[in-house]
Amino acid sequence: RIIPPKYKDLKFRRNLYMTFNIIKLENWDRKEYFEHYFNQQTTYSITKEIDITLFKDMIKKKGYEIYPSLIYAIMEVVNKNKVFRTGINSENKLGYWDKLNPLYTVFNKQTEKFTNIWTESDNNFTSFYNNYKNDLLEYKDKEEMFPKKPIPENAIPISMIPWIDFSSFNLNIGNNGSFLLPIITIGKFYSENNKIYIPVALQLHHAVCDGYHASLFMNEFQDIIHRVDDWI
Repeated sequence: RIIPPKYKDLKFRRNLYMTFNIIKLENWDRKEYFEHYFNQQTTYSITKEIDITLFKDMIKKKGYEIYPSLIYAIMEVVNKNKVFRTGINSENKLGYWDKLNPLYTVFNKQTEKFTNIWTESDNNFTSFYNNYKNDLLEYKDKEEMFPKKPIPENAIPISMIPWIDFSSFNLNIGNNGSFLLPIITIGKFYSENNKIYIPVALQLHHAVCDGYHASLFMNEFQDIIHRVDDWI
């Protein structure tokens, strides 16, 4: 669910799914921070309740589903900020992608398992939503963990646990600390004081993201959710 498997046709993936820009560590203004936290393998997570009152109402009126709409909003924030696109590629090079794509979980009620499907991100909501629905139709019933292959390197994990409204969430990944991209987990929405909230957990690697960046993500995500009528 977290880290996509490796595929051999790397040239195909790089050419099809965006440019990876190399960061020269010796000239990087974050060099000291990167080396300190990368050597320590420091990761952290933060969970925030996001107000989706207007968002949920608008989505329902327009006949859209909440999950892909949230994925779209997440990717808008991620692709707007280079810090969330910074990672290590399959050649063990440090750099940042021009664009990231969502790799999201889809639950199968019959098998009680999930699949991971990726859809190319798009600045246009309608285009992304239609592509999501097409991918879902083609891959959601396949009994594979990763049915849509190859998975691009520039993909970030997004999942939803719609059965529980958690107050915190943390993942522990044994990948030698080389996965630096954000991981986002969404929980069950709930009502409180005539407002509707949804918990959103963000996991980051401290080598590339500090508390400021975690706050930036949450604040910008809340903002785009509030401005749903601008893009839906």
